Amino acid sequence: MFQVRVKADFAAAHFLQDYHGKCENLHGHNYKVYAHIQGFSLDEGGMLLDFGELKKALRKVCEQLDHTNLNDITFFAQNPSAERIALYIYDGIIKQIPELKKTNDTKKTYLWAVDVFETDNNRARYIAD
Repeated sequence: MFQVRVKADFAAAHFLQDYHGKCENLHGHNYKVYAHIQGFSLDEGGMLLDFGELKKALRKVCEQLDHTNLNDITFFAQNPSAERIALYIYDGIIKQIPELKKTNDTKKTYLWAVDVFETDNNRARYIAD
């Protein structure tokens, strides 16, 4: 099994409408995002996928979120948690590179996980099922 990971970041504001505590107030984060792919088969160049292709897709999704109020994005239903952000980014990458969607083919390279760090100590991960 081979794995590849790329990183991007973005800054955004949000609040959690259904949370009772500090995070229900508008605040911001400098998010770090990691996209992980995995698979068993390498291409003729010896790669799972070109780093550049995956980075381009990840950065494009992060650019949509950068310097926004995440609560303004319908997908998050007024609760843009790190978990929902990870799913949003996963879906955005799959829209750009549909062949990375996980299937029952165990030989296929696929987008395995997306990590979203709100801080260096706090991470949410979405794993393709």
